[in-house]
Amino acid sequence: MARILHVLDHSLPLHSGYTFRTRAIMKAQQAAGLDVRGITGLRHRAEGPACEEVDGLIFHRTPGEASGPAGVREWREIGMLADAIDALCETWRPDILHAHSPALDGLAALRVARKRGIPLVYEIRAFWEDAAVGNGTGREGSVKYRMTRALENRVVAGADCVMTICHGLRDDLIARGHNPGRIGIMPNGVDLGLFGTPAPRDAALAAELGLGEGPVIGFIGSFYDYEGIDDLIAAMPMVLAEHPDARLLLVGGGPKAEALERQAEASPARAAIRFVGRVPHDQVERYYALADIMAYPRKASRLTELVTPLKPLEAMAQGKLVAASDVGGHRELMTHGETGTLFAPDDPQACAEALCSLLARRDEWDALRQRAQTHVRLNHDWARNVGRYQDVYQVLLGDGAMARLPAAA
Repeated sequence: MARILHVLDHSLPLHSGYTFRTRAIMKAQQAAGLDVRGITGLRHRAEGPACEEVDGLIFHRTPGEASGPAGVREWREIGMLADAIDALCETWRPDILHAHSPALDGLAALRVARKRGIPLVYEIRAFWEDAAVGNGTGREGSVKYRMTRALENRVVAGADCVMTICHGLRDDLIARGHNPGRIGIMPNGVDLGLFGTPAPRDAALAAELGLGEGPVIGFIGSFYDYEGIDDLIAAMPMVLAEHPDARLLLVGGGPKAEALERQAEASPARAAIRFVGRVPHDQVERYYALADIMAYPRKASRLTELVTPLKPLEAMAQGKLVAASDVGGHRELMTHGETGTLFAPDDPQACAEALCSLLARRDEWDALRQRAQTHVRLNHDWARNVGRYQDVYQVLLGDGAMARLPAAA
């Protein structure tokens, strides 16, 4: 049985889109017959033992704390993670190192891969310099931005194989001069064991939130500026002008939460807007079940043009209509009029018109939902897509190791 060591920024029991994708990959690989473990770097800031089992998955932790000025601190962080990976390789002996962005993880894994002659797969989920700009902690073109990009290029050049989550990221790497033959795609996916069977609508919860009997437009996710929730709130008065019984349900939290609540309170539509805050991951399905339409009004930026989000796929798997801004990350996930509805980004009026159009075409809802669910099942089911990794592993391990890997799904 081939052993795969995933090198990670952080993991379960912490909850984030990053940890949920990791969980889905590792559980699907377990089910396919691979022996998998994870190791996290210093940024896994959660109390726990040095080796921890969570949800049937084993994670090793990197001890210690890196100090020093910016640049020196990150270099020490890479070294400490590399030492932890190397020590684990001494006892567990993985066949493949599978590092996941950011580049700090990739650089640590690259050191060990070269030292021990172990193949390295590097998976890029987003360009972290663009993510920092998107969440307000970085500036495009800054020294830190350019340095992060340079480190990423170094890992991409040194890895045996690079996987990205979408075409946008792959195309950007190719434009930088990297060999397209070494860059594959592992699209975002949904664990249909968790999201494949929509929960029934909870009438008591709907009553508790005061949603009434009209249609509900929902957003579930992080409240970052690039998500465009301010445009969704700004669209609501126009929606109510045509559909006065509509309600907006906002589930989640983040840096823009207070500003969005102030915007909603000042809006003529304030009586129709509900903020729920963050909810436990095992409760998310209850809130999906309350919504008729899930809205994702992401603003246009490098981040949203290049990176595909996970939440629209979860919504489609839950049998929800999806209305999303027409940015590159959304266009990779849905086809306008077939599996979703796209509208111009950064435009509350366009958002309102798209929502009103959907609300007025109830006779088409069942067909739209069915096409979207089928699309997710055929193209974004982790149980199916994990076979792409097995194909890559087989090539890297060579013919002599083929027998240790199960056939790809």
